[in-house]
Amino acid sequence: MNTNSSPRGLTRRQLLSRASAAGAAFVAGAGFIAAPDAAWAYETTHLDSQAFATLVQMARDIYPHDRIPDANYVEAVKGYDAPETAVAITAGIAALDAAARGKGFASYIDTGWERDRVDILRGMEESAFFQQVRGGLVTGLYNQKSVWPIFGYEGESYSQGGYIDRGFDDINWL
Repeated sequence: MNTNSSPRGLTRRQLLSRASAAGAAFVAGAGFIAAPDAAWAYETTHLDSQAFATLVQMARDIYPHDRIPDANYVEAVKGYDAPETAVAITAGIAALDAAARGKGFASYIDTGWERDRVDILRGMEESAFFQQVRGGLVTGLYNQKSVWPIFGYEGESYSQGGYIDRGFDDINWL
């Protein structure tokens, strides 16, 4: 058995050569996506890797937090890589690409034009696709325990006697 290649055809050498490409936002192969500058990778099963990369960027643009790593955004949207959501997400990504003035939303990912991406998303915010993704991100992103310390949230307090005995008024950011 050859351990250097995946069942989908992306070899380890291809992955490493793509990861070293300067300026690449994501490394995408058939069914595989990875960030060259971060410690995460995800093998898609029902969405193609470009659609998934677009979905991750869409999540970051909807709820932008510079201190939250991409891996948390990947975790938040990987539930959409499922048979029951793949068709709707693929259609939504196609609508997103069409709204990008014929360039495709992914072209704005590569160039880093955040304002253009946000304008495209604002134009779609009434769509069922946008609402589905935005609604899922509220819990998908903010319910991750690894994100809580970034915002100063210490978790639930009931098991520790409640907030009254645990510094309910020690918020220093208001």
